[in-house]
Amino acid sequence: MKFMLMMNAPGGDGNWAIFDWPPEAFKAHMTFMGRVNQELHEAGEFVVCEGLTPPRQAKLVRAGKSGEPITDGPFPESKEFLAGYWIVDVASRERAYAIAARISLAPGRDGKPLHMDVEVREVMSATSGNS
Repeated sequence: MKFMLMMNAPGGDGNWAIFDWPPEAFKAHMTFMGRVNQELHEAGEFVVCEGLTPPRQAKLVRAGKSGEPITDGPFPESKEFLAGYWIVDVASRERAYAIAARISLAPGRDGKPLHMDVEVREVMSATSGNS
């Protein structure tokens, strides 16, 4: 079963300032994430993961009447924003939830776990059910 795990960072203006953290705090955070990814690779569960730029660089795009791109944004205020995601291939929902909980423990600026929300959604396929 494939799942997308979406790490949501605190909102506000979308600048949770990770790049302004003390270098040792940023390194600890990235080392933690690297360790999680390595564990997923070793378990054969890793598909892909990516971190995303802050929302101030985002645009909403839709097609105009003749198909030309129409953009809107960025949107300066939000309750939370998508900071990054993983796609994992695991045996059960419970395993996806366990991975999400582990990701949530990434250390923050002060070295303490951030307890960030991680949304877990199954990737649709022909065999996905409504279970």
